[in-house]
Amino acid sequence: MSSTKYIFVTGGVTSSLGKGILASSLAKLLQARGYSVTIQKLDPYINVDPGTLNPYEHGECFVTDDGAETDLDLGHYERFLNKPTSQANNVTTGRIYQSVINKERRGDYLGKTVQIIPHITDEIKRKIKFLGTKRKYDIVVTEIGGTVGDIESLPYIEAVRQLKWELGSNALVIHLTLVPFLAASGELKTKPTQHSVKALLENGVQPDILVLRTEHDLGIDIRKKVALFCNVEIDAVVQSIDVPTIYDVPNKMREEKLDVTVLKKIKLPLKDDPALKEWNNFLERHKNPEHEVRIGLVGKYVELQDAYKSIAESLVHAGASNLCRVKLDWIHSEEINESNVEEMVGGLDGVIIAPGFGHRGIEGKILATKYVRENNIPFLGICLGMQIAVIEYARNVLGMTNADSTEMNEKAPFPVIDLMEEQKGITEKGGTMRLGAYACHIVDKKSNMYKAYGQADIRERHRHRYEFNNQFLEDFKKGGMKPVGLNPDTNLVEVMEIPSHKWFIGVQYHPEYSSTVLNPHPLFVAFVKAALTK
Repeated sequence: MSSTKYIFVTGGVTSSLGKGILASSLAKLLQARGYSVTIQKLDPYINVDPGTLNPYEHGECFVTDDGAETDLDLGHYERFLNKPTSQANNVTTGRIYQSVINKERRGDYLGKTVQIIPHITDEIKRKIKFLGTKRKYDIVVTEIGGTVGDIESLPYIEAVRQLKWELGSNALVIHLTLVPFLAASGELKTKPTQHSVKALLENGVQPDILVLRTEHDLGIDIRKKVALFCNVEIDAVVQSIDVPTIYDVPNKMREEKLDVTVLKKIKLPLKDDPALKEWNNFLERHKNPEHEVRIGLVGKYVELQDAYKSIAESLVHAGASNLCRVKLDWIHSEEINESNVEEMVGGLDGVIIAPGFGHRGIEGKILATKYVRENNIPFLGICLGMQIAVIEYARNVLGMTNADSTEMNEKAPFPVIDLMEEQKGITEKGGTMRLGAYACHIVDKKSNMYKAYGQADIRERHRHRYEFNNQFLEDFKKGGMKPVGLNPDTNLVEVMEIPSHKWFIGVQYHPEYSSTVLNPHPLFVAFVKAALTK
């Protein structure tokens, strides 16, 4: 391949149309045709990364192997492509400006006045082309966050305009818009799409392909109208109709020949037909389950389910692997108390205590964990969820009254969870946690943990500041909760398990970040299997 091709996905009319799923689906089809493909996300907000953003603001913060805190869309990219992403796959305005200002301070610009054009746009272009020039991908799909017309997006759209001019047929723009249905008149309306394309044209960018989100099938007349008014070929007007699951979208885009149109426009051969055999085997299992289980996800952000997006999708993958539909109950931990805990979790087949930070909702999580432990209900604690399991066990089994994490109580008489040694003295919040993939050695081959993975040495992604306090290690060993997974370099406790319980595992890491459609995470698969046999 002589040069990398760049595909840009922009959005218009409204946010949340699904640019990330569209980009992932197209990349999946191109990958299935034999091309090496990656996806990156350009986020217009000024935060350096989403690590310090409230989940209510931005949903889940996804973590890559190399320790980047990124947008949740990178989770979709990995789940669809079955390939890990990295720091280079997510770029924010904050990072762009930080880089430009650092260069200015060093004198790299030789005294020139630093401006949006060319300095900011040049830095954006450099970030866009990095994956193509350094990692040697055939095709780089770039999703531009926000909506065309937003002030924040203007430098990115300008950078795309420049790249289209510089790269010629090696660059292509796909614009995703909405064709709403007005029930009062019984009509589909194309005017929002026309205005959105007009806004893009005002910035000097002519879209090559239009993808129209719709609740109803678009007839040929509507497609012709959009093609005429928006200066695109009729074959380049693609329908994206609502579907039962995001995993249907690649097949829908294949039916619309989106990949064929793209490859023709960027002058690449069609190569292999994208059969998507394994993908469709997953869909078959997902849509035709033989069983159903109810799993409770106990967290404090359940009003916004995107805050736990990777966990929810991991359960979809694990459910299909077990020929099982996972019915997910979203349980707000602040609503759990002594009088209703049985009602809230008693009828469930399994319970997950979600990750998070801060003291809000902690006591509800502890009550739910106690009930699950005492009633032999399969349990999975993730990150803070593992720490909750440790605190609950210390209080109610080991007799350590008022045991706690120093995150919640700095003067806890039994600080079974404590700030990591290397975190002490750190005052800045952004990018300073223990982040990325680390090794874990499973020390007990009879454990449910080992049975899930089928091997002793694994690597998993982390995002935390607090850890199990090894001063209490012997107390827990003698008391029946075993540290079955340890970091071989630091002796950090990665996994706690109760052998006498049917299936009770708490992990300090985040297994949900590593689950994909074609490789469901073994811990979620084992957890759902245990829930099936409850």
